[in-house]
Amino acid sequence: MSVPDTPVTILLADDNNGVRDMLAHMLESHGYQVICAQDGNQALELLSSHSVDLVLLDVLMPQRSGLAVCRDIKSHAETRLIPVVLITGLASSGNRMEGIESGADDFIRKPVHQEELLARVRSLVKLKRYTDELESAETVVCTLARSIEAKDPYTEGHCDRLAHYAVALAQELGLPEDQCVALRRAGIVHDIGKVAVPDHILLKPGPLTKEERNVMEMHPQVGERICAPLKSFRLVLPIIRHHHEKQDCSGYPDHLQGEHVPLGARILQTADLYDALTTDRPYRAALAPLRAFQMLRSECDRGW
Repeated sequence: MSVPDTPVTILLADDNNGVRDMLAHMLESHGYQVICAQDGNQALELLSSHSVDLVLLDVLMPQRSGLAVCRDIKSHAETRLIPVVLITGLASSGNRMEGIESGADDFIRKPVHQEELLARVRSLVKLKRYTDELESAETVVCTLARSIEAKDPYTEGHCDRLAHYAVALAQELGLPEDQCVALRRAGIVHDIGKVAVPDHILLKPGPLTKEERNVMEMHPQVGERICAPLKSFRLVLPIIRHHHEKQDCSGYPDHLQGEHVPLGARILQTADLYDALTTDRPYRAALAPLRAFQMLRSECDRGW
């Protein structure tokens, strides 16, 4: 039975020394690295100081139960994607429902059978590796987007501010969490298509020629193509493609009008304009927020 080439680290928490030692030996004999905790508090301490691929938790532990530890793991962005398996001797459906509500990824009944344990560990570790690959791909895309931003000293911090403003506006409008996450991502990567725009156009201080503007206006479509392979960016793609559309259909690339412009793109565009108005530019100083809002309302009145 094989495990991934890179070591897999499992955090095992059980207050019963005999059960804990038995499970640790079972896993280590099949090539897994095991970190042991004797209660819930120690499990969380170890998790904060070690890189862990999977967590096995006994449900009934002193100080903090396995359910409480699972809820804690799943409530923090840096750990919520770590698979958690609850080991329990409790048989009622109510206990299982409580485990599901805590965010557990799987359950194992006591007494633990080796083949069942190894099969579930192997399956969840494989899923974790896929998740890690996805996160790595997203990181590469976001790093590329920030490298484009860094070319222009006047846009320093623009992506982070834009993501913050867009999410704040979406939350004020009561949009669901998945839309807020999409806007946060879009704020970072919305201009990633500019990687295909030559620097002499991208950084040109004066007006662009018609040919240069045609090249520049391709960047939303290029950005959409770059991010399209990332399934987690499904809700981000329309925002990337349409963040330069205008309400009067004078925008690009598809000349959409009014409600046909996706809501996420409209939110991002509003945040983008506000950030542009309230930061210093070579041709003018930053405007005060109140003046920026006045200009935004004026553009809305004109149908832009």
